[in-house]
Amino acid sequence: MQSAEVLEQMVEQQVRAWEVLDERVLGTLRQVPRERFVPPPQRFLAYADAEVPLPEGQRMLRPSVVGRLLQALEPASGMRILEVGTGSGFVTACLRAAGAQVRSLELFAELAALAARNLSAFGMGDVEVINADALNADSGERYDAIAVTGSLPVYEARFERQLRIGGRLFVVVGEPPVMDARLVRRMSETAWATESLFETVIDPLVNAPRPARFSF
Repeated sequence: MQSAEVLEQMVEQQVRAWEVLDERVLGTLRQVPRERFVPPPQRFLAYADAEVPLPEGQRMLRPSVVGRLLQALEPASGMRILEVGTGSGFVTACLRAAGAQVRSLELFAELAALAARNLSAFGMGDVEVINADALNADSGERYDAIAVTGSLPVYEARFERQLRIGGRLFVVVGEPPVMDARLVRRMSETAWATESLFETVIDPLVNAPRPARFSF
């Protein structure tokens, strides 16, 4: 089967089937072949609804989760978006393909370099990929949208404070076996609204705080 056919199957049978009905999002996923961002030994998993292994023990998000993330954030031309956790650059490329300007922070230097190469080879050399720990980096800039691609075992307000008024944050909160994917909107300088989107399980950000454990 040709890769274009397998890509279409991924979009229709995995992403649309998981309540991603925004045709702009589906069109974006058709524009960004996932195989271009999958390490060569894992290419056979490129269009499976699976978390593909990456260097440094990291994993790509499943396509269905990426679809829900894009649908929640509604990336569009003129938007300034921060991504936390670049990985191999696939979500980054989807945000850029939707027209947004993207700054992406990646903790691991090897992955930051890999993502930068992948994005440049895909014609997206204008994406800003920075090797930094997002939990300790805040430029003071505000964003129209923020995508956090690793979970937060304990929610903290660091990222929501970096939103412009009207901005949107996608974040997954909690610990296995069930985590809560949330959309947080900044309503004013001092107010935010949170919507629970779906349940999932994804790997946590490496340095994210963990809940206190009781000992007896």
